[in-house]
Amino acid sequence: MDKKIQKKSWIRRNLVYLILGVLLLVFVFYNFISYDDSSTLNVVKDKVSIATVKNEEFKDYIAVTGTVEPIQTIYLDATEGGRVEKIFIEEGTKVKEGDAILLLSNDKLMLEISNNEAQVERAINDLEQARMNLQNQDINNKNRLNELYYGLFQLKRDFKNNETLFKGGYISEEELSISRESYKKNSNEYKLLKEKTIQDSVFRLHRISSSKKSINNMYENLDLARKRLEKLTLKSSVNGELASLNPKVGEVINYGIRIGSINILDSYKLKVDIDEFYIARVYKGFKGNCDFSGKNYLAKISKIYPEVIEGKFSVDMTFEVERPEDIRIGQTTRIGLELGESKEALLIPNGGFYQSTGGQWVYVIDSSGTYAIKRNIKIGRRNPKYYEVLEGLEKGERIITSSYDSFGKVDKIMLK
Repeated sequence: MDKKIQKKSWIRRNLVYLILGVLLLVFVFYNFISYDDSSTLNVVKDKVSIATVKNEEFKDYIAVTGTVEPIQTIYLDATEGGRVEKIFIEEGTKVKEGDAILLLSNDKLMLEISNNEAQVERAINDLEQARMNLQNQDINNKNRLNELYYGLFQLKRDFKNNETLFKGGYISEEELSISRESYKKNSNEYKLLKEKTIQDSVFRLHRISSSKKSINNMYENLDLARKRLEKLTLKSSVNGELASLNPKVGEVINYGIRIGSINILDSYKLKVDIDEFYIARVYKGFKGNCDFSGKNYLAKISKIYPEVIEGKFSVDMTFEVERPEDIRIGQTTRIGLELGESKEALLIPNGGFYQSTGGQWVYVIDSSGTYAIKRNIKIGRRNPKYYEVLEGLEKGERIITSSYDSFGKVDKIMLK
C-alpha cells in the first residue's frame, strides 16, 4: 500500500542552520565580553620578584650611619698676632688646663709697651712739676695776702685817726680823703687776691686730680698691653686632647686666625646625617639603637641642625645609659632610629617598584598566577624593610616588587 508522506516543518528542515547560527552568536558574545583593550606585556615569571601582602607589626624606624665625635670641641684662635717661635705640644697629645701650646713673638707689641711705659713716666714727672709750681704759686699768694692784711690794718688805723683829727680841725679834708681812698683801695685789693687764691686752690686740686686720672688710664693701658704680651704664649683652656695645630715654627699668624682645636674626651656623641625626607618627623629626644662590637647601645637625639646640605640634615646623638668601651673618634656605626610607635599594618617589602612608581601603583597578580594588573595604591610610612599600605591592597594578595622600568606603561603583565 502506498504510504502518505508527511511534509517536514520549517524548523526541522533548517535545524542545522539554526544550530550553527546559535554557535556563531555564542562565539561572538564570548569574544565581546572577554575583549580587553588594555596594553599587555609578556614577562618571564622567574625574572621578576613577587611578594605577598601581609598584616604584621610595623616598626617605624630608619637606618642611618653615625660617626663618633667628641662631646665638645674647643677651638684655638689667635688672640694676638705674631711669629711662631716655639711649639711645646704636638697634635694628638693630651693637655691640661693652663699648659703652654706655642709661643709667639711680636716686636711691634714690645715697642708699644715700651712707649706706654715712657709716657707713664713722663706724665708722672709732669704731674710732680705741676704740683710744685702750683704749691709755689699758692705760697706766694698767701704771702701777698699776709702783706696786704697787715698793710690794710695799718691804713685802717690811719684812716680812723685822721677822722678824729679832722673833727678836731687838725688836718684838712683832703688828707682825710687820701687816707680813706688808700684804705678802700687796699681793702679791694685784699678781697680780689683772696678770691684769686681760693680759685687757684680749686684749680690746683682739679688739675692734680685730672693728671692722676690720666696717669691711672695710662697704667691701665700699660696693663692691657702687658696682658697682650702674656697672650703671646697660647695656653690650653681645658683638659682634653690637642686634636689639631696648624701653624709651623717661623710662620706669622694674624689676630683671630684659627690655629687649632682641643677635643674634650669626657664623653662622646654620634654625628648622624638623615635624608631631608624625614626632616618633619625627627625631633629632639628620639632614640635609636647602635651597634659597637656586636653589642647594642641606646642613644638619643640631643641636637638637630636646621641646615639641609645636599639633601641631608644632621643631628647629634648622645649615649643614654652607657657608652662603648675603647670608642674612637671617627668610628662609624649603623643606627636604627625610631620615628614612632610600632603598630599592626598591611606591609609590602621594599623593592625597585617604588623608584618606578613613587609608590602610587603596583602590579597585582591575579589568583590564577598567569597575569598581573596595574592597581593604584596609597603608601604611608616606610622603614628599611617594609612599606606601610594604607589603601588599594588586601592581606594575602601578591604583587611584583622588582623594578618596573623595563615594563613601559602597559596595564597588564602576562606571566609566562
